[in-house]
Amino acid sequence: MNKKRPVNLDLRTIKQPLPAITSILHRATGLALFFGAFFMLYVLGMSLESEQGFNAAAQMLTESFFAKLIAWGLVSALLYHFFAGIKHLVMDFGHCEELESGQKAAKATLVISAISVLLAGVWIW
Repeated sequence: MNKKRPVNLDLRTIKQPLPAITSILHRATGLALFFGAFFMLYVLGMSLESEQGFNAAAQMLTESFFAKLIAWGLVSALLYHFFAGIKHLVMDFGHCEELESGQKAAKATLVISAISVLLAGVWIW
């Protein structure tokens, strides 16, 4: 084995295929959902404390731009994670594993997710 071969560790210069990007985004949205659950648990706890806590949580989620942005981000992450998870399950059953069909499945995942994220944005805002 040649020890003097060049090694490229700069991830910004490596051209990732579309299925790899969708897989990385699936992991990133899973991480976002994990950390976003802390915010949602906080709001749930506030709403269950008392009637005033419920009113404060409802007011925060309807009037605060930042809270709406977080809620939209979490719903968007959930929608993408859901559709990418379905794609991964289909691939686990042995379908769409070839390069061409994998790229079509990745494109379909991105398009369906983008449409659902836009609809969720309309619903939340």
